[in-house]
Amino acid sequence: MKRIMQLFLVAALLPLASLSYGQIERYVAGTHYQELAAPVNTVDSSKVEVLEAFWYGCSHCFRFEPVVNAWKDAQPDDVAFVRFPAAWNDLMKTHAKIYYVLEVLGAVDTIHQEVFNAINLQGNILQRENLIADFFEDHGVPKERYEAAASSFQVTSAMSRLDVRMQDYGIRSTPNMIVNGKYLITTGGQVRTQEEMLEVVEFLVEKERQALRSSGD
Repeated sequence: MKRIMQLFLVAALLPLASLSYGQIERYVAGTHYQELAAPVNTVDSSKVEVLEAFWYGCSHCFRFEPVVNAWKDAQPDDVAFVRFPAAWNDLMKTHAKIYYVLEVLGAVDTIHQEVFNAINLQGNILQRENLIADFFEDHGVPKERYEAAASSFQVTSAMSRLDVRMQDYGIRSTPNMIVNGKYLITTGGQVRTQEEMLEVVEFLVEKERQALRSSGD
């Protein structure tokens, strides 16, 4: 009788086990996301980092910005959201420098969206230094303060590391997402929309969250 009950219990749990396995394998490496060749160090190893690779001149990034911001604001404290300005040509590097200047000035929250708007809505490409300085001045940053931030050690260092970080992350398009310095998620193929890209991000965040919990046991 005891043996029969054990077999009955196993049979009853099998569908649940199959469901759990199906959930775990909903998104697959090589199909829905790519594993980076080597893990990249994150800002805070005690949290799960989610990095958004963007370009101010990318219309897809412009449309993604309110979506990813809403997602970011809904995350618990164990998720660290980081932005990374992708660059593979001179114009993108100019725009990447704008972002790093915003970080130094502590103005990401107030001016980051305005840069997107200037380029994507107002046709101001922000490709020349005088236009960029004027843009900052129009948004309350005096020219001298902008120039000091643009030539600061923090911005110079960030720009010098840009090419290496692009290679480390394997970024070829924008917007891209990197989870915990290990996984690259893009749209295209099986991941058709930006919303689906964030679903894959959620899946990988939970995967890394469980790994962090296990390592802390």
